[in-house]
Amino acid sequence: MEYDTIFAAARRAGNELALVDAGRLSRTVAKAAALLRENAGKVLAANALDLEAMDADSPMRDRLRLTAERIASIAADMESVAGLPSPQGETIAEWTRPNGMTLRKVRVPFGVVGMICEARPNVTADAAAICLKAGNTVVLRGGKEAINSNIAIANSMRKSLKDAGFPEDCVCLVTDTSRESANEMMRASGLLDLLIPRGGAGLIKAV
Repeated sequence: MEYDTIFAAARRAGNELALVDAGRLSRTVAKAAALLRENAGKVLAANALDLEAMDADSPMRDRLRLTAERIASIAADMESVAGLPSPQGETIAEWTRPNGMTLRKVRVPFGVVGMICEARPNVTADAAAICLKAGNTVVLRGGKEAINSNIAIANSMRKSLKDAGFPEDCVCLVTDTSRESANEMMRASGLLDLLIPRGGAGLIKAV
């Protein structure tokens, strides 16, 4: 897999996303939530494949399992994110120098956010919604246990972006779930602006 190609696509999409006003971003996240509800059947079918591949007595099974109610809850959480105040452009400090020059410290997007997560497919939707709301693109790499679920959720997110006139690559999913893909993201300094581990202590320590 050409990881640099994925990271570069996210960067190009981010350059466009950074210029979008907060209101449009909020509306796009809300529409993505609505489309996820519409695509619940596809997501559940994909999740069934993941559950079928997992051991019946695995302790991760409940974290992996999606239901219609859980998808509705994920969509509701995305709508809550859409309704939050936007951090973009917020002035967090301001001062005037002796020469009369006024300086302001203003919140801006990180740029390209990478996230490595484990067997919780809801994180794919949560992370994408939060990043988009704040004007960031996101590169997601989930665990192998949730690969089909994550692909279905990411495809729904990407379609909502396309429908809203945004580049689909505002949300990118790394489908290689090997250790190498995680290592590539950890080495991607200059390509990813921020890398977030969403999982157990071992993953957090590695990142």
